Amino acid sequence: MKKITFIILIGIFTSGCSKVNQDKVTFDPAKEKEKVALVLEKYVIANEEQNLNLIKEVWATNPDIVVIGTNSNETLIGWEAIKNALKRQFETIEDTYISVRDQRIEINDTGNTSWFSEIVNYNYIYQGKPVKYEGLRFTGVLEKINGDWFIVQSHMSIP
Repeated sequence: MKKITFIILIGIFTSGCSKVNQDKVTFDPAKEKEKVALVLEKYVIANEEQNLNLIKEVWATNPDIVVIGTNSNETLIGWEAIKNALKRQFETIEDTYISVRDQRIEINDTGNTSWFSEIVNYNYIYQGKPVKYEGLRFTGVLEKINGDWFIVQSHMSIP
């Protein structure tokens, strides 16, 4: 009797393990990283063009997304706060040029979350004078929502 119980338990365990493997999501990490890189590139273009509609295509419009900026008191929570801050920024600066280097993108095992880091040079005109920030550290998290990648969290710091 003990032998039969043991065999049944082994059967249940192995069938449960094969079920886990069957449910595993398959995706191409390289393709997903390319898609995330395109979202990040679109974000650069949207900032350079000061295009809020394009930025809305990049950011999730959830009320719980987060931006932590370069000032110690600069934390924006929710799409409306982020949109309004960008709108104010676009009203005060012009001729923005952004370059990115050392970009690193990772994808989690299920293919629905990504995180990135990159170094950014940010140049613009403020009150008629050129402003240049070099070596800004920009990091963040993207989430795959209904098949598309969106930024849900970012942090920028000045070295």
